[in-house]
Amino acid sequence: MNYKAVIQYEGTRYRGWQVQGNTRDTIQGKLEALLSRMEGVPVEVHGSGRTDAGVHAAGQVISFRCAGGKSTEEIRDYMNRYLPEDMAVLSVEEATSRFHARLHAVRKTYVYRIWNGPVMNVFGRRFLTQVEEPLNVERMRAAAAVLCGTHDYRAFCSLKRFKKSTVRTVEAIRIRQEGPLIEIAYVGDGFLYHMVRILTGTLVETGLGLRNTESMKEILESRDRACAGRLMPPEGLMLVSVEYRE
Repeated sequence: MNYKAVIQYEGTRYRGWQVQGNTRDTIQGKLEALLSRMEGVPVEVHGSGRTDAGVHAAGQVISFRCAGGKSTEEIRDYMNRYLPEDMAVLSVEEATSRFHARLHAVRKTYVYRIWNGPVMNVFGRRFLTQVEEPLNVERMRAAAAVLCGTHDYRAFCSLKRFKKSTVRTVEAIRIRQEGPLIEIAYVGDGFLYHMVRILTGTLVETGLGLRNTESMKEILESRDRACAGRLMPPEGLMLVSVEYRE
C-alpha cells in the first residue's frame, strides 16, 4: 500500500532531510528507522524536497509503502508516539500506487522570516534571521518582481555542476512587513539547491542599498553564482506547503 503523509519538523538539530551515512540526525533517517521498526522490514521514505540542515517545515509531504495492516490513523498515531518532540505527523492517507511525493509535486511555498532590528527576538531565534541595518522593503519588492517568472536560476544555486535543467518558474515573491518582522513568501514549481536562501540574500542586499533593481535581470542572465547575493542562514527558512494535481 502506498501512503501520503504531511509532516512538520523543527530543523534546528538536524543535518538536513537526506539520509547520510555518518549521522543519524536527518529527517529522512528518523522517519525510515521508525517506519521500518513498525513494519519489521526496511521502508523507504520519499520527501517532496530535501530541506537543508537547520531549515524547518510546516507542511512537508512524504510518500512511503507499507504492508497495509494498519489504518491511516493507526500509522499516524504510531509515528507521533515514537517520533522526537520536534517532529510531528499531521495526516496520513492512502495514495495511488504511482504517487511520489517529489516527482508529482507541482507547487511549493517557502517563507523566509527576517527580524529587522538591532535587538534580536529571543523567542524567535530558532525561526528568524536577524538583519540589524534597516531594510528598504519597497526596493526589495521591486527587485522581487523582476525575479519572478520562468527563468534559468543557475546564478541562485550553490551547485557547481548541473546534470539537469536549472530553469524554474517562480509564480510569486510576496514581502510582508509587520514592525521588525519581514516575511518573504516564495511560490514556485520547484527550487534549486540553496535557491530561496540566495534569492533572499540578494533581496536583502537590495534592501540595504548594495544592489539596484535593474541588476536583477543581469544576475539572471549571467548564470553565475558569484553575481548573486549572500547565502542567508538556514534558521529563517520554512517549507510551508506542497501542492499536487488532483
